[in-house]
Amino acid sequence: MFPLFLFSQEKIKGQIFEESTKNQVFGLAGANVYWLNTEVGTITDIDGNFTIAYKPDYKSLVISYVGFKTDTLAIGAPTEIKHRLQPTGSLNAITVKSRNQTTSRSYFQAANVINVSSAELLKAACCNLSESFETNPSIDVNFADAITGTRQIRMLGLTSPYILIATENIPSVRGASQAYGLSFIPGTWVESIQITKGAGSVVNGFEGIAGQINAELVKPYSDDALFVNLYGASNERLELNTHINTKVNNKWYTGLYLHGNTHNKRHDNNNDGFMDMPVFNQINIMNRWQYIDTAKGFMSFINLKFLNDEKQTGELDFRPENDKLTTNHWGSEIETTRYELSAKLAYVNPEIPWQSIGVQTAFSGHKQNSYFGLSRYNIVHNSLYTNAIYNTIISDSRHKIKTGLSYTYDHYDEAVNARNFNSDFERTENSIGAFFEYNFNNLELFNLTAGIRVDHHNLFGAFVTPRVHARYSPWSKSAFRASFGRGKRSANIFTENQQLFATSRQINILNSGGNIYGLNPEIAWNYGLSYLQGFNLFGRKADITLDFYKTDFKNQVVVDWENPLEINFYNLNGKSFANSFQAELNYDAFENFDLRMAYKFYDVKTDYNSGRLERPLTPKYRFFTNVGYKTHHDEEQLGYWKFDATFNWLSHQRYSNTLSNPVQFQLPNRTPTLATLNTQITKVFSPKFEIYLGGENITNVRQPNPILGTNNPFGPNFDSTFVYGPIFGSLYYAGLRYTLN
Repeated sequence: MFPLFLFSQEKIKGQIFEESTKNQVFGLAGANVYWLNTEVGTITDIDGNFTIAYKPDYKSLVISYVGFKTDTLAIGAPTEIKHRLQPTGSLNAITVKSRNQTTSRSYFQAANVINVSSAELLKAACCNLSESFETNPSIDVNFADAITGTRQIRMLGLTSPYILIATENIPSVRGASQAYGLSFIPGTWVESIQITKGAGSVVNGFEGIAGQINAELVKPYSDDALFVNLYGASNERLELNTHINTKVNNKWYTGLYLHGNTHNKRHDNNNDGFMDMPVFNQINIMNRWQYIDTAKGFMSFINLKFLNDEKQTGELDFRPENDKLTTNHWGSEIETTRYELSAKLAYVNPEIPWQSIGVQTAFSGHKQNSYFGLSRYNIVHNSLYTNAIYNTIISDSRHKIKTGLSYTYDHYDEAVNARNFNSDFERTENSIGAFFEYNFNNLELFNLTAGIRVDHHNLFGAFVTPRVHARYSPWSKSAFRASFGRGKRSANIFTENQQLFATSRQINILNSGGNIYGLNPEIAWNYGLSYLQGFNLFGRKADITLDFYKTDFKNQVVVDWENPLEINFYNLNGKSFANSFQAELNYDAFENFDLRMAYKFYDVKTDYNSGRLERPLTPKYRFFTNVGYKTHHDEEQLGYWKFDATFNWLSHQRYSNTLSNPVQFQLPNRTPTLATLNTQITKVFSPKFEIYLGGENITNVRQPNPILGTNNPFGPNFDSTFVYGPIFGSLYYAGLRYTLN
């Protein structure tokens, strides 16, 4: 949230890294750094860096890490420290070699958090946040339909509405932005991503059920003075990203971040008469201000954002000026305008660095006007979020607490005009809540984070949200984790399922007497177990992770596609659950070569009105492999190459029922299996300039006939939602990055 030790009148910075025979720096993430016989301490970040408060009476700095010898350094004055830790055991028997991982897990955090660095994001084109997870096995990425080209992510077998997606710990992709919001965050704006499996922290609210994704943005203070990223693809998609950062004075820094993308080529590679992907134009602007006053202990951010996004899709011959909302040709246009204002203020007591106060607030206005064939869907969503957090310790730095208050306000105005459905929906939601979170950390052995929040919601009433995470490390480089927590949310049935408008299905809401579309809110418990073990394999660094998570819905808004002529929304009557198991291996196989492999198993089932069924288009098994290689480890050396490749295999997926369709519109029970391969090559000419070439789906896998009823798109059997794989086929791209410090 806010670093406890960032502001002090004097401080020491440094890096802790692993002993190496070649004098190479391999930062140790999660090392404990603290002053002997005091309550002042900190933990190193993903690169092994740390900052700790200093006073003249602090004399001995202790550095410890599981599996390494604990060192105590004599410190006489503020200085910069670079210190190597030596592994325990016989250094003569083996040589330990490692380097910074682009994706890592901490052995010391109570929650199961995957840290994704900026280096990992560069392994793919990463044009926006929805495309940032292709190299991460914890997140599944697929297309929502065959019309809009929207990428949908899943975690633990559940779709993105069940994930709390935040930008710098402020919930951002929610409500009206749920369908397309991930594509509204350019990849070059993202500094790092933290993926939390299972129930997140009570500090961030009550909505997250399957997990949390937090994107940290680049900072004007530390970002380059000028950054340019130019991207072009074989489908004639073009993108330009530009960052311009300026130091205003000794306390103020500002950055202007510009993103534009365009795609105006119509493609129909499968010859079904429909575009394989939409044509679109997007302008995205952010002005970011950062204030730092280390002497007084203040830091703040102010962000102003504006976005305009326009998409057009449908039949190849569709022209809006002649065919909009007519039966001449089936087409769709989606226009989104969004603006945001957010601010964060942090104060850390310079005399008592473990005491801090943080305030976050954000306002957004989101307007979408759209039509799909003869159906219209418009939504306006205004949102306000405020969170105030107080951090301190109890007795000593092993016992930390966070407490505070939060307030959210959402006003929705929706207009739905579809085949059999014509209605306007307007509602206001507001909630005020208080939270308390306690963390016990005795550094190497045990870590517990237990939180509870109480909220009062104008439509839900008062309710309690508990969440607990625990970590136990009984031996070297190990971490057993357990978690449980409750989540509650409003289901925005239309904006979260906009693909329904690209069908001829009739819309039915089976009213349960609830306050939102006549439906009750969704409530679920999430339980998780995880085991992380680091080890050396043939003298090289490796780790393995085993995760099992269960999400058990006490109430759910069921989205029922089992009648091919209808889509039905109703509250759960019975059971709905998602069981997820993942085994992941990360291995530094040889010099400058990383291997990541994962196997995933999903058991996701719901009691529909027609019986208990697997969730449609959810593969039960997935196999994932990512490899990365650099021709030289020293990134300051000029003229080196980077190679990356990602392989995904998906098992059969269940189609929703089509047996009542005419024979020509019926589908088999299950999809074929699917395998895709993505690659990228980067040539780094200097720290300022590099070029990259890549290919997505280079084996040219394509789903045949992804749209039903293309010969009569205004007929009763038109449906574009049966998508399980790529439609366009192979795509190749090239780009360049230029940096001026």
